[in-house]
Amino acid sequence: MKICMMTNTYLPHVGGVARSVSTFAEEYLREGHEVLVVAPEFDGRPLTAKAEAMVERIPSLKNFNGSEFSVRLPGLTALSARLEAFQADIIHAHHPFLLGDTALRIAMNKNVPIVFTHHTRYEDYTHYVPFSRALREVAIEIATHYANLCDGVIAPSESTARLIRKRGVTTPMTVIPTGIDVQAFASADGARFRERMKIPTDALVVGHVGRLALEKNLGFLAEAVARFVASQPNARFLVVGDGPWRDELKAVFEQQDAGDRLILAGKRTGRVLREAYRAMDVFAFASRSETQGMVVAEAMAAGLPVVALNASGVREVVRDGDNGVLLPATATAEEFAQALVRTAKADARSRLGAGASEASKQFSREQSARRALAFYEETRKATRARRLLHHLSPWTAMLQRLGLEWDLMSTRTQSVAAAVFNESTAQAS
Repeated sequence: MKICMMTNTYLPHVGGVARSVSTFAEEYLREGHEVLVVAPEFDGRPLTAKAEAMVERIPSLKNFNGSEFSVRLPGLTALSARLEAFQADIIHAHHPFLLGDTALRIAMNKNVPIVFTHHTRYEDYTHYVPFSRALREVAIEIATHYANLCDGVIAPSESTARLIRKRGVTTPMTVIPTGIDVQAFASADGARFRERMKIPTDALVVGHVGRLALEKNLGFLAEAVARFVASQPNARFLVVGDGPWRDELKAVFEQQDAGDRLILAGKRTGRVLREAYRAMDVFAFASRSETQGMVVAEAMAAGLPVVALNASGVREVVRDGDNGVLLPATATAEEFAQALVRTAKADARSRLGAGASEASKQFSREQSARRALAFYEETRKATRARRLLHHLSPWTAMLQRLGLEWDLMSTRTQSVAAAVFNESTAQAS
């Protein structure tokens, strides 16, 4: 099968969606399929020649609005010669806008089915753009409308599937989490990472991996872990990742007189990232905006018990008392800190860590890739009759293309206009 994956974020950008796309793409190649990834240009360490060979880069504006994201330049959505020659059997879109729009047009023009993975609760990221409060509802409407224009939808967790169905997504849907290399995480050398970061061998390390941003609930997490490490003489907080909240994280620890216990390791990928997980003793996670919580599954593959809040994308992974502690979403920072105290005890770490290792097996990358491939085939079969009609009737095809453009333009224009009007009205009153 020829699979074209279109995404607004991809390596060397470090983030959940980029890692998800690359993981699936690599597994598809191992299964003998052809893959083309269409993505913007990003700054960072270049990929290997082999990894970059399957990527078609789109010129983009980097670090959009002060963020880490790239935005493809308008007017550059025409099919490239490479994309034209690839002749995809299925298009897989990973965002409902920018290259997501392009994916819809390509699928329509090339008469191939399109699948969309609803990776993100987009309303939790609107603070990166103007009129952020007003655009929360717009983000929900755009993602829902986009999903209903596609032939199939993949949700990374049952929580996400329930949420987007409630919001009005009626397209055929399946739940497939992003897979992880379970064995690679389990066998990584954590001692080497501790030595690299000068972490004492007898230190009790609470860890966290993720982008350091407001939507990750890092204020709460920092306060909770700072309380914990202040009460434990040999405790450290190892944070892997970077982002706009880095300085605020340091400030919280300094306010708790625990600044020397915070270890900011920056962005890590590949083998070094896996070693970082294995250097930890307990994994702490407080985000309420996840659709899957892939880092939680990775932590479990590394044998770590997890302390987390009961939230979307996390509750499917963490089983309270079996592989970690799942606290109510309303828990206080002190309650979270006390949960860390209980989990950090040697007997609890051993028991919950064993449960975490066992639970991680259900997230193997091989299993997830095969389920996605099966959904592609199911979607292709379900849309075959409609695509045949499209092929036989140029008039029908033209009407469908016009209808798609009208849907994209009118729905988004109306949603944005309504949101801005409501925001202005609220401010005036």
